[in-house]
Amino acid sequence: MKLRSPLPQRKTRLEIIPLIDIMFFLLASFMLVSLSMTKQQTIKVSLPVASASRKDIKPDRLDLAVSVEGNIYFEKKMVSLPELELIMREKHAASPEASVFISGDENARHGDTIRVLDVLRRIGFSKVAFNTKPAAPAGA
Repeated sequence: MKLRSPLPQRKTRLEIIPLIDIMFFLLASFMLVSLSMTKQQTIKVSLPVASASRKDIKPDRLDLAVSVEGNIYFEKKMVSLPELELIMREKHAASPEASVFISGDENARHGDTIRVLDVLRRIGFSKVAFNTKPAAPAGA
């Protein structure tokens, strides 16, 4: 004997609206994470510590480095001061609103870093900053 349920039989449905919401959330999350990733284009230097340091992510950024020996690097390539001026003039002509980040080694001479800064100011760069690493928290 076959027993039947008193409830009417319905087809099984797969609700896709919650799945679409999850996919949009994942898409937005991955987009935000990918925007925060940057590629450092300088040599490895020992940065000084600053308590007001933060990470600025700019797509139009130029990275310079000044080593302990006073050598100047643009995109990991050592350049002289006159070469740097020519390169930066070309970069300024192509993108006048570009940000320049100078990574000066903690033990580099002040004068070497100022010479690089002077070249950038003479060319007309208005957005120039020095890279620092964040200070350790007070409790650490």
